Amino acid sequence: MAETKREIERKYDVGADAALPDLTGVAGVADVVHKGVVELDATYWDTPDQRLAASSVTLRHRTGGADAGWHLKLPVALADGVRDEIHAPLSPDVPRSLLGLVRSRVREAELIPVVRLLSARDLRHLVDERGALLAEVSIDGVVAERLTGSGATAEWSEVEVELADDGDPALLDKVEKKLKKAGVRRSDLPSKLSRALAETADAPPRENEARAVRSGKSDKKADKKADRKADKKAGKKEAVAEAVKEAVGEGTGTAGDHVLAYLRAQRDALIALDPDVRRDLPDSVHQMRVATRRMRSAFKSFRKILDRTVTDPIGDELKWLAGELGVDRDQEVLTERLTSRIGAVPRTLLLGPVRGRLRIWTVARRSGSRRRTLALLDGKRYLALLESVEALLAAPPLLPAADAPVGKALPKAVLKDYRRLAARVEHALDLPPGEQRDVAMHEARKAAKRARYAGEAATPALGKPAKRFAKRMKAVQSVLGDHQDSVVARDALRTLAIQAHLAGETAFTWGLLYGQEEAAAADRERELPGVWAKASKAKLRAALSS
Repeated sequence: MAETKREIERKYDVGADAALPDLTGVAGVADVVHKGVVELDATYWDTPDQRLAASSVTLRHRTGGADAGWHLKLPVALADGVRDEIHAPLSPDVPRSLLGLVRSRVREAELIPVVRLLSARDLRHLVDERGALLAEVSIDGVVAERLTGSGATAEWSEVEVELADDGDPALLDKVEKKLKKAGVRRSDLPSKLSRALAETADAPPRENEARAVRSGKSDKKADKKADRKADKKAGKKEAVAEAVKEAVGEGTGTAGDHVLAYLRAQRDALIALDPDVRRDLPDSVHQMRVATRRMRSAFKSFRKILDRTVTDPIGDELKWLAGELGVDRDQEVLTERLTSRIGAVPRTLLLGPVRGRLRIWTVARRSGSRRRTLALLDGKRYLALLESVEALLAAPPLLPAADAPVGKALPKAVLKDYRRLAARVEHALDLPPGEQRDVAMHEARKAAKRARYAGEAATPALGKPAKRFAKRMKAVQSVLGDHQDSVVARDALRTLAIQAHLAGETAFTWGLLYGQEEAAAADRERELPGVWAKASKAKLRAALSS
C-alpha cells in the first residue's frame, strides 16, 4: 500500500570539497548530529519523451537508506520546494497504485528507465534542545548515468535541506541565511533528476555553463536570479491568470496567443488535478470540474478565434466529464444544504426520523461513487479526451480573428457573453413566479457563469476592467445559483416527503422545509434586479470596450 508524506526541501550547489558551516548558530537548533554516510542507488522512470520530467514529477526505484522502495513525487501548486511524496514497497515493476497517479500525464505511453543516480549521502540531523528532529541536512556526492540516448555520465555535489514532518518552514529560511554567508547558493534546478537530464543530454551544455554547474559557482547575474527565486513568498496571484500573463503578457500579443495560453493553463490544471482526485484530496473533484468548465466555456466565448468544428466535439466531451464528476459534488452540496436546514428547525418541529431518513436517502444516491470516479479516470474515453486536448493545443485551429490584438478581440467576446446573459436575465424577470421562471433563471445562471469565466480569461490581458466585470458576473451567478439550489432542494424534499409518507411517517417537517426553500427562492428573485442593475452599468461596458 502506498504512503504519502509532504516533502519540503531546498537544494544548493556546492563544490566537490564542500564543507557545511556550523549550523548550531541557527536559531532553534541546539545540536547537529552526524548520522554517517548512506549509499543510495536510484533509477528514475519516465516516458521516452520525458512527460513526467516536463511536469516536475519524478518516479524512481531506490535502494539504500531508510525508505527504500518506489517513490513518486508530485509538485504542490504555488509552493516553492514543496512536493507530495508517495511511497510504495520495492517491486520489479512500477506499482499499480503509482501508475494511476501518473496516468493523466503518461496516458498510453510506455514507462522506461531513463536515468540512474548513485549518491553518497553524508547526513546530519538538526535537533532542538529536547533532541527532536527539526531538519535533515546532507552533502550528496552524485554520479548520474543516462540510460537512454547518449548514455552520458555526470558528477556533482549538492547540499540538501529537508524539513522534518510538521516542521516550521521558517527554519529553512534561517538555514539558508547561514549557508549564504558561507557562499552556498540555491540551485537553479529543482531536483537531482532535472540536473542529471540537463548534464547528460545529447547536446551538452556550453563549456562555461558546465564549468559553473560543476564548481557550484555562478556569475553575478545567476546569483541574483537564484536570490530572487529564493526570496519569493508563498502568497501569489491566482494560478491561471499568472500562467496566462507569463505566456503572453498583460495587454500584449494576439488574441490567439492569449486564448491558447489560457487553454494551456486549464489543460495543466486538469492534468495536475487528476492524481489529487485519485487520492481523494479535499475539493479536488470540484476544482477538476471547474477546469473542464473553464475550458469548455472558453471554446464557446472565443469561437471567433478558434474553429468550432474542432472545439465543439471536445467541448461535448468536457461537458460529459464535468457531468460525471459532478454527480458526487452535487449530491454533497444538496445534502449539506438540507442538513443545515434541518439543524435550524426547532426540536419541537422535528417530527419523525428526519435525520435518519436523510442519511438513508443520501447513502442510496452515493453508493459506489468512489469506484465509479476511479473507473472513469482509467477509462478510454477520458484518456482520449486528454489526447484530443493535447492535439488541439499542438495544432490549434486558429481563425483569422486570432491575429487581432487582445485589446480589440477579447472585449468583443466578453461583451457578447454579457449581452447573452442580459437577454436571459430580462426574460426571467419578465415571467411570473413559477416553473417557467425557475427554468429561465437556471438558463440565466449558466449564462452568468460563462460571462464570468470569459471575464476571468480576459483579465491577464485587459487588467482591472475585466477583473471588475468578472467579479460582478460572479455576484449575479451567486444569486442565480442559490435560486437553482433551492429548486433542486425542493424537488429532493418532495421526494423525501413521499418516502416518509409511504413508510408511515409524518411528512410535516419535510413540508416545513419545502416552504422555507420556496421563501428562499422568492428572496433571490427579489434580490436579482438590484444585483443585475449594479452589474449592468453602462460604464462597465464602456471600460471593456475602450
